[in-house]
Amino acid sequence: MSEKDRQKKGGFLNALKGVLYGMASHGNVTAALRTRMHMEHLFMFITLGDMLGIPVLPPYYSLRILPYAVPNIESWKQRVFRERDFTDAIY
Repeated sequence: MSEKDRQKKGGFLNALKGVLYGMASHGNVTAALRTRMHMEHLFMFITLGDMLGIPVLPPYYSLRILPYAVPNIESWKQRVFRERDFTDAIY
């Protein structure tokens, strides 16, 4: 067997490994990303609930956490206040 044939065979096996790995782990990755999204929403809600009129944390603790939350405020407000329909629950 020549070197070129070995590379073709190795390339095919690597591609097959990648496809099988993707098929096996895609559900886990999407579940982890969805969980992360929900945790970030909860963090922002707890920290900045005063913006929505729902004081969850005392202002002292909110002010202590504020420097970490400021970069995400605008995108969080867009995600929370966007219009949704029933097809959003499918994905």
